[in-house]
Amino acid sequence: MSETETRLMEAEALLANWVTEKTAPAPHRLDLSLPPDALVAAVQKLHEAGWGYLAAITGLDLGVKAGVIEVLYHFCHGAAVLGLRVGLERDRPVIPTICGIIPSASFFERELSEMFGITVEGTPNPARLFLPDEWPAGVHPLRKDYEPAG
Repeated sequence: MSETETRLMEAEALLANWVTEKTAPAPHRLDLSLPPDALVAAVQKLHEAGWGYLAAITGLDLGVKAGVIEVLYHFCHGAAVLGLRVGLERDRPVIPTICGIIPSASFFERELSEMFGITVEGTPNPARLFLPDEWPAGVHPLRKDYEPAG
């Protein structure tokens, strides 16, 4: 067994109590789906175990019909890439902050809020990051139903 496979197995074992679904999109990757209320505990568990670092947080709007926006937390440990997938109701996307564990997550959380309209509860800095001050409130350019003016 390779070191990468070992790392991914370790992560899966650490988070087994919260996982609702598991996929392996590539030999060096493992995606684990979690409910929103398990996110902070799962990230805390990875942090306490010294399992890699947070590389990115990304959003994925699955569209109006699906009714879901996913938030993906990408952790890396050597060549191993672990994705924590958290599905949110599209009409009320709310997720807790992980900044109490990983302060640098603030940048990504601000982007989620601004671009997808996700409320990140408890984030220390909810200020806009990319969009200009005159950008209309409630308009989120990375949502599937966004239509640019003009």
